[in-house]
Amino acid sequence: MSEQYRTPPAEAVETDAPRPGPGTPRKLAAVLLGLTAVVVLMLCAFALPSVNGGPHEVPIGVTGPQAAAEGLRAKLDGPEWDVTVYEDTAALTTAIQEREVAGGLALGTGGIDVYTATAGAPTATGALTALGNAAADRQHVKATVHDLVPFPGDDPRGAGLAAAGLPLVFGGIFPAVLLTRLFPGHAHLRTRFAGVVLFSLLAGAAIAGCLQYGTGSLAGSYWLTALGLGLGMAALAMTFIGLEALAGFAGLGAGIAVMMLLGNPLSGLGSGPYWLPSGWSSLGQVLPPGASGSLLRSLAFFDGTGAAVPALTLAAWVALGLVLLLVADRRGGKTRHDGAAGAAEAETHAVTA
Repeated sequence: MSEQYRTPPAEAVETDAPRPGPGTPRKLAAVLLGLTAVVVLMLCAFALPSVNGGPHEVPIGVTGPQAAAEGLRAKLDGPEWDVTVYEDTAALTTAIQEREVAGGLALGTGGIDVYTATAGAPTATGALTALGNAAADRQHVKATVHDLVPFPGDDPRGAGLAAAGLPLVFGGIFPAVLLTRLFPGHAHLRTRFAGVVLFSLLAGAAIAGCLQYGTGSLAGSYWLTALGLGLGMAALAMTFIGLEALAGFAGLGAGIAVMMLLGNPLSGLGSGPYWLPSGWSSLGQVLPPGASGSLLRSLAFFDGTGAAVPALTLAAWVALGLVLLLVADRRGGKTRHDGAAGAAEAETHAVTA
């Protein structure tokens, strides 16, 4: 039999097979510990806000006879409620509709009127209603609830709004990842920028249409709501592509991790911003998911009242992403220029030689 068809010895086969290196067990242990830490971090990020949830300095108003109103303010004002006394019921209801307070109590001899804005802070509304009922029971009168800003009749519990959190976050992640994969390199930075802008406009219009006309979860101006949703997704996607352009996959991964592990659970989209501890709530409103939720509530239920701060916050994130892109583009242009100069110099030396 010819040598080329002869079966190699078993020893040779075993020798040629790749073997684990000496650092493989340590590398595997590091990967497993890292994955475990990520899972625990995810659990803490999603569980701790829920476990520690409750009214935290919820701004509410009180009106009625001066002595009674001041007495109730002194009793309630503390870590759970931030109480303001209003001159009359009209002033209280105006403050609620202008988002100065989340709700309020109007004291009277015949009963207590509880004024709420469920669309602004659903969980705080429930706690305020329970507070009004308890105060009415102590006085042996009746509590009457008036919801000044309710959710639409087709979605009275606001389920559609609460469910929009993850789609909004993924609406920033997916275009950043896909555009980066399909149009890699510094030569396509402008293409990625244009893709993010166009996608945000299209996706904002589509999501607003589904929530407003499909599930009936939103009210207000459709086009303003669509622009607000698009701004929220642009803030995320622009930041992601900027991080990837400047720091590569590590920058993109870090940005996604922060928005998923902190931005989403701290957004307060389903509960309203008052149900988280004050520090966590403030952080959540600075990140794009929380700012998007606040902007969406303002545009969809309060005729734009209170929209300025979250809109400016999202615009700042868009600007940050754009700055990162410009820095990466300038760095890439400098690299290309240096490379071209080096090649020209080498060619000149070759010709001279």
